[in-house]
Amino acid sequence: MSPYLAAEDLSMFGRDPWWLVVVKAVFCFAFLMVTVLFSIVWERKVVAWMQLRIGPNRHGPWGMLQSLADGVKLMLKEDIIVKRADKVVYVLAPIVAAIPAFMAIAVIPFGPAGNEISIFGHRTTMQLTDLPIAMLYILAVASVGIYGIVLAGWSSGSTYPLLGGLRSCAQMISYEIAMGAAFASVFLYSGSMSTSTIVEQQHDRWYILLLPVSFILYIVTMVGETNRAPFDMPESEGDLVGGFNTEYSSIKFAMFMLAEYVNMVTVSAVSTTLFLGGWRAPWPVSGFWEGANHGWWPLLWFVLKVQLLLFFFIWLRGTLPRVRYDQLMKLGWKVLIPVSVTWLMLVATVRALRNENYDFADIALYVGGGVLALLLISFVADMFREKARPAEEPADRRPAFDPTAGGFPVPPLPGQELPPVPRRRPRRERELIVSGGSDTVSDGTSEGKEASDG
Repeated sequence: MSPYLAAEDLSMFGRDPWWLVVVKAVFCFAFLMVTVLFSIVWERKVVAWMQLRIGPNRHGPWGMLQSLADGVKLMLKEDIIVKRADKVVYVLAPIVAAIPAFMAIAVIPFGPAGNEISIFGHRTTMQLTDLPIAMLYILAVASVGIYGIVLAGWSSGSTYPLLGGLRSCAQMISYEIAMGAAFASVFLYSGSMSTSTIVEQQHDRWYILLLPVSFILYIVTMVGETNRAPFDMPESEGDLVGGFNTEYSSIKFAMFMLAEYVNMVTVSAVSTTLFLGGWRAPWPVSGFWEGANHGWWPLLWFVLKVQLLLFFFIWLRGTLPRVRYDQLMKLGWKVLIPVSVTWLMLVATVRALRNENYDFADIALYVGGGVLALLLISFVADMFREKARPAEEPADRRPAFDPTAGGFPVPPLPGQELPPVPRRRPRRERELIVSGGSDTVSDGTSEGKEASDG
């Protein structure tokens, strides 16, 4: 790996005839749609297996056409537009949410950047296009999808969809900051924002090994970005009755569902490209098979890695319970963002030392010293924080908390307690009825034992 900026050679892109560009675009669209149809069935099958249920088994062989039947059912349902909705924005919101989900796949490489394959006798790359700032394009496109969710909640003219849209907007914006920092670590180490160049830079070692913290950060943020369990706050049925899509039905609701699953495929493809070697074959295969990374074979390795990450999504949904919204925001702002920024500074320092041709021992020494210094500073800060914290007052001396003092009910802050709920006294004292006799004397006495023996 070169210690300096990677040489971006994107001259092979932009030379395809128009019909080949159309073929590639149709392939990208079909790849997303087929993967979504498979992922819906796979999710229901895997969750059923985890919960010891049967799962879909009626439509098609082994229930494999269940997602197709769901799509037909949604399209044939009655399309309702609520009376107080802003009709133009109400109809436009699902489109705004769905279209950006398809756009990011345009810069994802399915194979090597060279002319490895032939389509109708024309040699071409296994990628629709590439840009020197391809990853910034992905971030920009992902940000546009937030508008669809916010506009859907606002245009419905109802309270619960508005709350769901606002919660989703705050969640996605919060997690995009840590996601951008995780991307920046990859940019620093690869020296490029081009997706094909980033994959080429992983020819000897995948970035999941070089940048494990960035991979973990991106895995957490991509679950929050796609509104999937345990971070599915916008669709928290127990709180919001469905969230931003409460007032939607038929094909409009199907487009929101489609956007969610397409986003799952897109973020899995991005994670594969940045950290899992992209289209490259895994180590045992590439070690003994020289042709594993040539021809059409890279498409197989890419699809397998994407499906592995989709299984991770399903595994989380079937395993973890939904977190509270305050826990979600605390994780995003107080944990992920500080860790991502600190890790980015560390990666930048190591990269600068490598560019100055320092030995690996010196780099390890500097990095280890920095980590130990941070741990020491945090330990000392925690000690002083504990000493400076005032002693907790007894419960009877605390000021009473009035939840409706501001005109509307609010939950108590940490350290505050709600006043006891007044209860009506019973009209008569209830009797304790026990089986085996009317003796209610404690079992520890001799009379009670004799009575129970009798």
